[in-house]
Amino acid sequence: MIQLAVVMKDQEWTLFENAEPVRTYLTRSAAIEAAEARAFELEEANQGVELVIQDYHGGLSEKRSWPAT
Repeated sequence: MIQLAVVMKDQEWTLFENAEPVRTYLTRSAAIEAAEARAFELEEANQGVELVIQDYHGGLSEKRSWPAT
């Protein structure tokens, strides 16, 4: 299972993949868009994906999973 996360880090939105920053200095919407695109790529490659998105206050906004088929 590949884990993707959209979180605020150093006052900027960052996309993490398996706890490693892969896209930085994004707006929240751009980070979510990049995460969804990456999740689609991984799903197409038959990888399980878990996407976690942080809200503006540091809490959990959304959590989605795509099991590998």
